[in-house]
Parts: sequence; structure tokens; C-alpha cells
Amino acid sequence: MNMSHAVLAPLTLLALSLPAAATETSLDTLSSYLNGLAAVEASFVQVNADGSKAKGTISIQRPGRARFDYAAPDDSLVLASGGMVAIFDAKSNQPPEQYPLARTPLNLILAKEVNLSVAKMVIGHREVGTTTRVLAQDPKHPDYGTIELVFSENPVALTQWIITDDIGNQTSVTLGDLVDGKTYPSSTFSIDLETAKRRRQGNSP
Repeated sequence: MNMSHAVLAPLTLLALSLPAAATETSLDTLSSYLNGLAAVEASFVQVNADGSKAKGTISIQRPGRARFDYAAPDDSLVLASGGMVAIFDAKSNQPPEQYPLARTPLNLILAKEVNLSVAKMVIGHREVGTTTRVLAQDPKHPDYGTIELVFSENPVALTQWIITDDIGNQTSVTLGDLVDGKTYPSSTFSIDLETAKRRRQGNSP
């Protein structure tokens, strides 16, 4: 047998047996996918900077609205609506802690028009295994932190994000299957209505 054939044959068989590498999904394709998410829901598992974990359900209605319902024993609630984010502590009777949505990297997902090709927004774009990972920031305010979005390849779907805040703390959220086409009443995302409801419950005998 020709020596080169003897060497190349097993290498060819090895190459054929390896799984195909993921193809890096373009930023335009990922932007179109995110813009196509209108009203969706999914389960999630959150890992906080201190290593603690929480589970729950996330509801998203783009643009600008999201609801994180945390399961027991946490039982907290986070609402994004009207340009604000409100954190309701289930163990407190105090009003929710609030801050502008625009100051959080989550704003990039909830924007009316997602365009990952905007200059200086994406600072990392790579394929890892069978996923595409995009590291993004607010190009006008990179000091607000970053969000790394993880997408499956086929079909393209958002499966995880990792937020790094302005002091370097990381929070990851891994999503279950996103269910699209949901219908939500406006009260689902109302910070004012949720605040009033909890105030009434706190005043109940």
C-alpha cells in the first residue's frame, strides 16, 4: 500500500466520525430572531454571583416588558415596565426597589428594535460547541455592564444570558424552551398595580 494512503486513510475516517462544528450565526440573523420575539414565556434557572440558585418563570412582552416570578422559597418578583425595573422582596412590606431599565444590560433584549450590528455594541461574537455566544454592551454607556447572549444553532433560539454588572458581579439565567404567542393583560407587567396590591395585602388584618 502507498505509504501516504496508509497515513491518510485513518485520518479521513476520523474526520468523518467527528461531529460537525457549529456555524457562527450572523448578527443580522440573531437580531431578526430577537425582534421576532413578541410575547414569550419560559422556565428559568438563575445562578447568582454568590453561587446561590433560584428557579422560576419569565414572561417577556417586547418592547420593554418582562416579569420574573421566582419560585419558593424565594417567592420574589422582578418587573420591567415603563422604562423601570422593580424588585419586589416577598419578605418585605417596603415598596419595591426601582432603577432605570436603560441602566441594565437586559435593556438590549427588550429594546423596541434590536440591532446587534450597531457600532461598539457587540464586543465578542464566537461559536462554542453547538452555540453562538454574543457579548454585548450599551455602546453609549459601556460602564453599565455587559450581557452575553447564548443561542442554539438549529433552530436559532435564545438559551441563556449572563449579565456582568458595573462592579463585575455575574448573574446567569438559563432558559427552558421559549413558548411564543402568549397573551398577557397589561396588569401582568404593571409596577404600580403590583405595588398597590401588595400594600393592600400588607394592610389586611
